[in-house]
Amino acid sequence: MYTVTHHGRETAYDLADRGATGEPICFVHGSGGSSNVWKSQHRIADRYPVVAVDLSGHGESDDVDANPGYTTLSAYADDVIAVLEDTDARVLVGNSLGGAITMHILIERADEANLDAAVLTGTGARLGVLEDLRWWLENDFERALEFLHEPNRFFHDPDPRLRSKSLETMRECGQDVIQRDFLTCHQFDVRDRLDAIDVPVLAVYGEHDQLMPPRFHEFLADEIPNGELAEIPDAAHLAMLEQPSAFNEALVSFLDATIGD
Repeated sequence: MYTVTHHGRETAYDLADRGATGEPICFVHGSGGSSNVWKSQHRIADRYPVVAVDLSGHGESDDVDANPGYTTLSAYADDVIAVLEDTDARVLVGNSLGGAITMHILIERADEANLDAAVLTGTGARLGVLEDLRWWLENDFERALEFLHEPNRFFHDPDPRLRSKSLETMRECGQDVIQRDFLTCHQFDVRDRLDAIDVPVLAVYGEHDQLMPPRFHEFLADEIPNGELAEIPDAAHLAMLEQPSAFNEALVSFLDATIGD
């Protein structure tokens, strides 16, 4: 792991480069996740260097004292922008909360990030969280985790190994940080601001994702001026883990067509 220091804290990131000639891609995980969620994307590191961030309070990164909502979103954006600057990455790929961070940067902080393209997966312009899930996150954390790992949520047909690793990662992240993540998602809404995004964007969805259904991604592709859409069959919210070959193919095809290598 590498680290970059900014705003009085250290943000960790993973880097895989197998002699790639393309631009580095910076990957941003979702609520309760870490850079490990992007391990299968290392397979494309011979084409594009792969950079994967641990947001504050996740994985190997220092935490940040921030209230849920816009303050947390801005702090996480600080993490990502610091890593972009440290690695010269000009492409962002964001999953779920990571997608919200990516949209926030594209809309409000584009001058700092200097991005050439972005990919949004398992996300939406509004990320409302079910009332029951918000209650479980505060009062019955294990029930919240079980809910998220039921079929067609994080995974379409949960592989026991992936499911176990995902649960382990979220437990290590901890209840307080994960609750902050989901409450930040719940307050996120940029449905009327997508026309401000001025780089090519691919919206990638898992066919069976009940957390962020296909229509959320269709809306992104329709409302973003240079938006495209791709479906990953036999996958749900974490399509990059569940169907990595199909996800990587969609990603590389989009990037080859938009920025070249």
